[in-house]
Amino acid sequence: MKFLIFLGTVRDSTPPNPPRLGLRVAKACALHIHQGDHAVELIDPLDLVLEPIFKPHFAYVQGKAPAQLQSLADKIKAADGYVMVSPEYNHSMSPALAHLLNHFGSSLFSYKPSAIVTYSAGQWGGARAAVGMRTFLSELGCLPVSAMVQIPKVHEVLSEEGNFLNSTHAAEWVNYFGRAFTQLAWWASAAKNQRQEVDPHKLVPAFKRDPSQRNSPVGY
Repeated sequence: MKFLIFLGTVRDSTPPNPPRLGLRVAKACALHIHQGDHAVELIDPLDLVLEPIFKPHFAYVQGKAPAQLQSLADKIKAADGYVMVSPEYNHSMSPALAHLLNHFGSSLFSYKPSAIVTYSAGQWGGARAAVGMRTFLSELGCLPVSAMVQIPKVHEVLSEEGNFLNSTHAAEWVNYFGRAFTQLAWWASAAKNQRQEVDPHKLVPAFKRDPSQRNSPVGY
């Protein structure tokens, strides 16, 4: 199966612990998903050049979206599941991650699972951001699995390559990551099989005409 790991930071360093802490987390996720022999690709917002004025992929005339935006849209559509890696900002998910994901319609993400991975340099590991991410990802259509990964004091847990620094607790961390990613792979496999049996987009067409399509019926 194919998984995308979205890195939710545009910082090129994280003082006082450079380089980027989030990149360590994303690399760790890639290592542990690969233990299941799945295809994994890291989506780093620093590799993307987005328009300064917000314009989502679905707002462009078909075939006219910028090449990078179209390429990522194709990858999102082809993926079987997603890992969302985010630090915590004001008890919420990363604005960089929300901004990136908001460029794409929910029809690209829907009927596939996601896993929430948060981190911090402090003691909470981004847990409060993770709570809000459940609502965001559910609305996006890629329902998050129940198991989450939160990494406090990440600079003491992971090396720059995404390996565990303390060998004494490495097995515990492997099991911790494994719980979330095993759930992700299970749901991704189940959803993929069901999509092959029944096209969900034919059962429940995406809203493409007008935002009012979301409105409940009005009784008179």
